[in-house]
Amino acid sequence: MQSEKRIFDDLAKVLNGVAGTVAGMGREAEASMRERAREWAGGLDLVTREEFDAVKALAANARAEADALAKRVAVLEAAAGLKSASAAKVAPKAKPAAKKPATKK
Repeated sequence: MQSEKRIFDDLAKVLNGVAGTVAGMGREAEASMRERAREWAGGLDLVTREEFDAVKALAANARAEADALAKRVAVLEAAAGLKSASAAKVAPKAKPAAKKPATKK
């Protein structure tokens, strides 16, 4: 009987060691995969969420300021009796490109 208990104790110790080793291998594999994913994503030249949100806020502020300035210009033009810049805006005529002299080959 004593030898059977000893065999089971030894077997339990071995299985416990195997379970610990397998768990460690799993953690190491997960860490390795995370590192590879970070390296791959780092090579894509992506921005962080914080950087994106900061630039988005800057763009929103710039847009609001541009709209406010456009309204202010419209009020000043109306006070001066000028036509609105957007109403008077006419696309300039494009100049034809100068032709290059033909070269003999």
